[in-house]
Amino acid sequence: MGDARIEMLEMKVAHLEHALQELSDELARQQRDLGELRVRNQQLAQQLTAAHDATAASATAVEVPPHY
Repeated sequence: MGDARIEMLEMKVAHLEHALQELSDELARQQRDLGELRVRNQQLAQQLTAAHDATAASATAVEVPPHY
C-alpha cells in the first residue's frame, strides 16, 4: 500500500509542477505585456502634451480678435 501512496503523491507533485510552470509562463507574458503598455502609455502622454502645447501656442498667437 505504501508504493501506491507514493505513486499517487508523485502524480500530484507532477501535476502541481506543471500548473506552476504554466502560471510562471503566464506571469512572464503579462509582465512583458505590461512593460510594452507602459512604454506605449508614455508615448501617448508625450504626444498629448505636444498636441496641447501646440494648441496653446496657436491660441495665444492671436491676441487681437479678427474683427478689429
